[in-house]
Amino acid sequence: MPGYAAFGRDVLTGLTLAAITIPEQMATARLGGFEPQIGFYAFVGATIGFALAGASRILTVGADSTITPIFAGALAALAASGTTTLASAAVTLALIVGALLIIGGTLRLGWIADLLSEPVVTGFLAGISVHIVVSQLPGLFGLAVGPGDMFGKLSAIATQLAAINPFSTGIGLGVLAIMLVSERISGRIPGALIALVLATLAVVAFDLQRRGVAVLGTLPGGLPHPVMPDLGLEDLRQLLPLALTVALVIMMQTAAVSHSFPDPGGRPPDIDRDFVGAGAANLVAGALGAMPVNASPPRTAVVAETGGVSQAGPLVAAALVLALVLFGGQLLAHVPEAALAGVLLFVAQRIFRLGTMVTIARQAPAEFALIALTAAAIIVLPIQAGVAIGIGLSLLHGVWMTTQTRPVEYRRIPGTTVWWPPDPHAPGELQPGVMVIGFQAPLLFANARTFQNGAAGLVSASGRPLALVVLEAGGIANVDYTAAMALRALIATCKASGADFAIARLESVRARQALDRFGILADLGPDKLFRSVQEAVATLTDATPAPR
Repeated sequence: MPGYAAFGRDVLTGLTLAAITIPEQMATARLGGFEPQIGFYAFVGATIGFALAGASRILTVGADSTITPIFAGALAALAASGTTTLASAAVTLALIVGALLIIGGTLRLGWIADLLSEPVVTGFLAGISVHIVVSQLPGLFGLAVGPGDMFGKLSAIATQLAAINPFSTGIGLGVLAIMLVSERISGRIPGALIALVLATLAVVAFDLQRRGVAVLGTLPGGLPHPVMPDLGLEDLRQLLPLALTVALVIMMQTAAVSHSFPDPGGRPPDIDRDFVGAGAANLVAGALGAMPVNASPPRTAVVAETGGVSQAGPLVAAALVLALVLFGGQLLAHVPEAALAGVLLFVAQRIFRLGTMVTIARQAPAEFALIALTAAAIIVLPIQAGVAIGIGLSLLHGVWMTTQTRPVEYRRIPGTTVWWPPDPHAPGELQPGVMVIGFQAPLLFANARTFQNGAAGLVSASGRPLALVVLEAGGIANVDYTAAMALRALIATCKASGADFAIARLESVRARQALDRFGILADLGPDKLFRSVQEAVATLTDATPAPR
């Protein structure tokens, strides 16, 4: 009976998921410049691929509005060059992305997902949301605007303001309003489907097509038609950097979804295997003639909230979507295009993390600049270039944070054996002839010179004769070659001034192995590695341990 109950929950999950997925996949396909059924094929293929190879039992994959704006413009430009078609370029990109994700998961590159900091991700999503809004304004206003970049579309819209269709605009804003209200009441309510049905009924009841409201028309039925890649070497060369960018964003989002929605059985996330699953999802989607796909936070949240316990729920949803493609194309004939614009406007406002921006601006103004710079790069430059700049900013920020660490002189808390950084509320004491230096960061090439010069400066500026210098290494998680040479130079400087040198609390196994490999422990001499600062002080001077 427990098995039947679990399957029943998965069936309910599949029904709910299908209701939310159908309008979303149609809208995302249109966002990429594809026919709506391509979104359905993408979801079906992605669901099958991830169910076969992924680790998470509740994560769902499909066409996604986060990655679609990244590749939509590039694929359209490639197709416009006449060397290939949009469908062939999309399939090729999906296959390359799938291969990259499988390679990444096999090589256990899950750590790559951590390369983007929260401010950079927030700025990236803000820029993407602006692109989504601008791309949907023609559909929302019922205007005929040709392909082009974001600023070209805004200029074209500005010249056609007098031709705005109020019925299309009302439909799009009405869909947006229904979705906002539905989400506020409960995430399980298929607000997009309800709004789409109401908009379609309005078009039919009031014959809005005669008033200029554009509709989808009958979708082609039947099974998907595989598309063979026909790109030349030059086209592939252009696609590879784009594929790397898309794969990195998919890794980032897949890891975030896996961590945010753990399996119901309590099994820890297996990020690397989920990368393989996302790769298989892209391969199958590409085989069905669709575009690249990504893990979906909102759809996965629906699976979790409705009690789904396995991939049976997404597979049920995929079966329903496939049935709609095969037999229900006529049902979508009168869906207004403005309604899909309303769906995407909802998506845009959802990924625009205003609350996170306000929090970061209040608590970390310098990091808010990362949000602004990343968003500006995504908006002004080609999106893939903006993503690359965001990644670079994230890495530079991490390196900058590392370089800001400075060596500090520790003091002993009176009446204890504890040596601690300076604290204005608990002044410590110095011991004659002894200096304890702490460095609370990994020792790397980026901060090696800062460490060496700072520690040597503390020694030379002490103003008292020193017999012993102790490096408190509790915060040093690793040491690279450049930093090891800086440490060797510091040890030589101290010994030249007549002070012995010791290292205490080197807790990191990796750091200790590095110091051994680089010969630092041999330079120190025997018995110069201690478990505590006070042990080093008591052993290498005439002092006795202070009471605890």
